Amino acid sequence: MRTKNEDELMAFGKKLGNLLEKNDVLILTGELGAGKTTLTKGLAKGLGINQMIKSPTYTIVREYEGRLPLYHLDVYRIGGDADSIDLDEFLFGDGVTVIEWGHLLGEDLPSDYLELEILKKDEGREIRCHAHGQRASRLLERLTNGV
Repeated sequence: MRTKNEDELMAFGKKLGNLLEKNDVLILTGELGAGKTTLTKGLAKGLGINQMIKSPTYTIVREYEGRLPLYHLDVYRIGGDADSIDLDEFLFGDGVTVIEWGHLLGEDLPSDYLELEILKKDEGREIRCHAHGQRASRLLERLTNGV
């Protein structure tokens, strides 16, 4: 998937957000400024959240209420120390969990998640999706095939 600008990246996020269900986990990877929080803004729109979405870099976790709660985490600052936050509270809560830099959690990641790798390509972005587990595979199929 390629996007040409921030608006298209948010539109992609909104399309995915419309498909999300309770306990879905998304892992966002990409260098600084790749668009992880911008994509999350689109996800929030798809979840019916109208609040301003801010990066959780300094707070680690931000929670938003919509059709489903959105738990937006940035684990860059905690690295591989998943015990420094109650990760299970978010992963097994009532909402959707989006984790920026989630790959840093390694073995603490759940067995079922959709990874979205965001790569800068000129002015736009390339989004590579990697499904881990059955639910993530179904979600990716629905996203790519419109099922």
